[in-house]
Amino acid sequence: MKSESNVIIKMDNIQKSVMIGKRKLEILKGINLEVKKGEMLAIMGASGCGKSTLLNLIGCLDVATGGKYWLNETLVNKRSQKQLANLRNQVFGYVIQDFALILDGTVWDNITIPLDYSKKKIKKEEIMGLLTSFGLEKMKKTKVSLLSGGEKQRVAIVRALINRPDIILADEPTGALDSKTGEVVMSILRNICSSGKTVLVVTHDKEVAKKCDRILYMKDGELFLKV
Repeated sequence: MKSESNVIIKMDNIQKSVMIGKRKLEILKGINLEVKKGEMLAIMGASGCGKSTLLNLIGCLDVATGGKYWLNETLVNKRSQKQLANLRNQVFGYVIQDFALILDGTVWDNITIPLDYSKKKIKKEEIMGLLTSFGLEKMKKTKVSLLSGGEKQRVAIVRALINRPDIILADEPTGALDSKTGEVVMSILRNICSSGKTVLVVTHDKEVAKKCDRILYMKDGELFLKV
């Protein structure tokens, strides 16, 4: 791939389709995308337009059926399942709408889950520093089921950051929150981006999208600069 070194994600004519019986359903129809390091990008679109599928492809949770995808100038298409799993754990942090936390587990249990699959050595002091920066240090032994929605989302963000990822993927990160708490979460994501990380936010909320550096719109499996 010939590109500027500050491009961390590049997709060329990415397609994704699935078979439903004998019918072929096209979910993504030739996506072309470049994302720069340190950018905060919003992808807007209605439910069912393909934006979560696109985020899953970017995060190596799924594979395209056509096109090429480069991550840090490395062609992802040719990676093995094991290599894709390593990329998921080492490069990406995930923040999603329903938090995906283990409710019976403590805050500490939840945020340290990625470390069970990582080769990175993260010291306890660094973990405590993250908890403190998000106001969760006194809750480390608290069961997640006892937390508020905003606290759960903060736990999910700390978990996403625990492996020092380069890219944060946020799928409707404020969708389960009230507007005030949602603003706090977006401010946190903005600060994460300001620290040098790349942040991709999938949303249908215009106010959330406005807080990003750039907005792309998705409709019927295609990306647009404007709606």
